Amino acid sequence: MIDQPNNAGDPNAPDSSSEFLAELERNTASEIRRQRTQERFEVKAKVIVQPGNTSDLSKFAIQGMTGDISEQGCRVLLPRPLQIGDIYRLAFDESVFSLPLVFARCVRCRLVREDAFEIGYIFFSPLELSSSIKDQAKSGASESSTLL
Repeated sequence: MIDQPNNAGDPNAPDSSSEFLAELERNTASEIRRQRTQERFEVKAKVIVQPGNTSDLSKFAIQGMTGDISEQGCRVLLPRPLQIGDIYRLAFDESVFSLPLVFARCVRCRLVREDAFEIGYIFFSPLELSSSIKDQAKSGASESSTLL
């Protein structure tokens, strides 16, 4: 049996579906970028992505390339899709990033082309990005601003 909402039939009750639709319409790429509180730095570096659970570490290890990074998260290009909502461990190329092993939640996965997926991660703990990473991003931004 399907339960009816408590406000079924009430003409003064807010229409939740129209509220959700309005919220979706506001969630454009430019609006999301505007709401970011941390500056993103375009830096290309190899990254190894593995499952976040120790018992699942042997299941796979995928090498990808970062597109950008901030104190709160990063964007990575990978050859296969990942599950949104799952936890992953990211090991960045130490010659580019002097960062510890990072645990992050996958919040976005987008098909870029048949063999490339753009993955968005949010870190569980904010990172402190060194000035060398920021300088590298600023000097490399004029060379190429995209992964593809």
